[in-house]
Amino acid sequence: MTLKNVISVLAISCSLAIATVSCKSKVSDADLKSRIESIVTSTPGVTVDVKEGVVTLSGTVNSEAEREAIENSAKAVDSKNIKSVVNNITVNAPTVEINTDDADLAAKVVDATKDFPTVKATVKDGIITVTGTLEQSRVQVLKQSLDALSPKKVDIAAIEIK
Repeated sequence: MTLKNVISVLAISCSLAIATVSCKSKVSDADLKSRIESIVTSTPGVTVDVKEGVVTLSGTVNSEAEREAIENSAKAVDSKNIKSVVNNITVNAPTVEINTDDADLAAKVVDATKDFPTVKATVKDGIITVTGTLEQSRVQVLKQSLDALSPKKVDIAAIEIK
């Protein structure tokens, strides 16, 4: 074979290879959306949008774990056709039980725990009791925030440390 023939064969081979790769069928955004929606239907209030393979999740859930689980489930639907997942799901603020005698302290506790969505704080007789899960590095910050409210006591013994 001459050099001219080798170059021609190489050019044709490259063209065929590129054409074959670009002819792969892609999953439509509507199909991806319906597949992801079928997973998140058990979580009311969460919506799914898909544009050019980018999945956007919106809505509210009750815990950070639930938020992460929905994101991971969406990613697992079709890892080849999903370019990325934008997780705009927000976590509801933690609930605080309010005793009318402790209403002022309880209102302050709600504000102090707003950045800790995985914990629940209750106030009774001037004692703040905290439950839930929290990272070790954030326990001290939470304890200091609650101590600054001047309660009779802050009980964080029931917190599960990750």
